Amino acid sequence: MSIKIYVPSDSSSVSLGADKVAASIISEAKKRGIAIELIRNGSWGLYWLEPLVEVSTAQGRVGYGPVKPSDVTSLFDADFINGGTHALSLGLTQEIDYLKKQQRLTFARIGKTDPISLKDYVDNDGYRGLANALSLSQAEIVKAVTDSGLRGRGGAAFPTGIKWNTVLNTPSEQKYIICNADEGDSGTFSDRMVMEGDPFVLIEGMTIAGLAVGATQGYIYLRVEYPHAFEALNAAIDSAYKEDYLGENIKGSNKAFHLEVRLGAGAYVCGEETSLMESLEGKRGLVRFKPPLPAIKGLFGQPTVVNNVISLASVPIILDKGGEHYRDFGLGRSRGTLPIQLAGNIKHAGLIELAFGITLREILYDFGGGSATGRPIRAVQVGGPLGSYMPESQFDTPLDYEAFAAIWAVLGHGGIVVFDDTVDMAEMAKYSLEFCAIESCGKCTPCRIGSTRGYEVMDDIINGRDLDKNIPLLRDLCDTLLNGSLCALGGMTPYPVLSALNHFPEDFGINEKAGA
Repeated sequence: MSIKIYVPSDSSSVSLGADKVAASIISEAKKRGIAIELIRNGSWGLYWLEPLVEVSTAQGRVGYGPVKPSDVTSLFDADFINGGTHALSLGLTQEIDYLKKQQRLTFARIGKTDPISLKDYVDNDGYRGLANALSLSQAEIVKAVTDSGLRGRGGAAFPTGIKWNTVLNTPSEQKYIICNADEGDSGTFSDRMVMEGDPFVLIEGMTIAGLAVGATQGYIYLRVEYPHAFEALNAAIDSAYKEDYLGENIKGSNKAFHLEVRLGAGAYVCGEETSLMESLEGKRGLVRFKPPLPAIKGLFGQPTVVNNVISLASVPIILDKGGEHYRDFGLGRSRGTLPIQLAGNIKHAGLIELAFGITLREILYDFGGGSATGRPIRAVQVGGPLGSYMPESQFDTPLDYEAFAAIWAVLGHGGIVVFDDTVDMAEMAKYSLEFCAIESCGKCTPCRIGSTRGYEVMDDIINGRDLDKNIPLLRDLCDTLLNGSLCALGGMTPYPVLSALNHFPEDFGINEKAGA
């Protein structure tokens, strides 16, 4: 009987040498005449330990990491294939604190299974949600999602059930499901981890969404920078068609749903739902005026559900366990779990799935282990490049949409980028305006002109020129962007700029804190 050895195949692990480690293990096992089965799983999200090699033993899967190709010979010498002790030993993977303290619902299989094995997926509770959905009416499926309290995980946090209900009750011969997989925010990688590590959960979630609202066609709009996800998704979609989980007659139900992946072309603004639909229609990615809402008149003018990857990947467990089960996690109006991504100057970078309510401080220190440099953490940016910069005084804020909104911050996609006390916050504000200027679609004047003018003003401020004039001018520009922009790209750029100015005035040459 061959020994099962797991080496991650996701792009982050590959970038750290996982392919070379896998090849070295195969070569060394062959040289020693040891029969192994090498399984390329997804990453558990403990990226400071990648490549993390696991061996299946009678006690469970034993981990070793981070493993380099040069470590492989000594691992075999230490009898790692039977869980032997080595300098890189981590013990049982499931007992690692970082993983053990999580509440993994959406990410329950990621790291555990072969991502493109349909058998693995089904053997680990996959497609149970779809099986239940096939026995329910459309209204009952929508009710389960509504009862769960699931809100959009892409940033706006709009209740998913309300969106689905609108599409369900809008008459049309053709409806669509779109998965917004254009994950462009800095410091975010949860969508990529799902698509590379458990693509079937997204496919199942989109299929359930199609059944719920009467949509027969779905599209995954994937950012072009994710070639590993593109490959995994297409392989999984092919398997789903072969086994009748997709197609004209899903598992003999006479219900149809078709799915395909479409690649974006690297435009950040196409993460905005109406710009994304323009791109899908073969047009330039420009933001549409609203109303009409996409739920009424979306792709090709038809009612369309547009949800983020994590939103749709959360649906299968809701239909499997029930809306109440999912709603029991979290607090207030923030229900369920959130995949939190830790990046930047942090010791233990990676992904953590937890119920809403944990504080930033707990995430940064109990999971993240503090800064990678060992210096004090001065600021964190939560919610991507358009999220607010939060100072140490706000680290006790619980992860909750309303709690963040109350302090003029955004939770967004759950990405957290960490900065130590060497960061220049005026430079970070300047970067935010530069980012907006580069990524603006140019359709509306506040975003197109305001971001460029703001970048110029920030350059003057950083160089100490006319602060009495330029600080108020910066605030005026931010007010125009906030209230006059057509979409969230321009409308949210003031969040990082003003939060940096308000919380770190000394970096702008201001001696006294300005008002919010």
